[in-house]
Amino acid sequence: MIEITDLQKIGVGLAGFGVFFLFLGVLFFFDGGLLAIGNILFLSGLALVIGLERTFRFFFQTHKLKATGFFVGGMVVVLIGWPIVGMCVETYGFFLLFRGFFPVAINFLRRVPIIGTILYLPGINSVVSRFEDHNQMV
Repeated sequence: MIEITDLQKIGVGLAGFGVFFLFLGVLFFFDGGLLAIGNILFLSGLALVIGLERTFRFFFQTHKLKATGFFVGGMVVVLIGWPIVGMCVETYGFFLLFRGFFPVAINFLRRVPIIGTILYLPGINSVVSRFEDHNQMV
């Protein structure tokens, strides 16, 4: 069994609250304050879960610099006061950063009983299959 430290537990909580605040920010018509708090909490939680050095190495790999620029740039645009534009830029950067994890997540979700049945429906399966690039490295 994998040992989880107290800092990692705190990091999971911070990342969870970050996602929650991002959801609330979008729900309340792109409230800039909630989106900014959600971004800060999500990144600090990620740093605590995987460690500062691994977080830095993940975001600043040479093939991910463009994605990191869009992700951080979107956060800056949200902080400046244009939350809708910032979230669009940040979402694009997020998809570029984490696209290597999508095949793993989709394969996991296909094994979950109810969600897997939904993902195998004809229209949804064709859309989900586009994200399933097995040659993509993380």
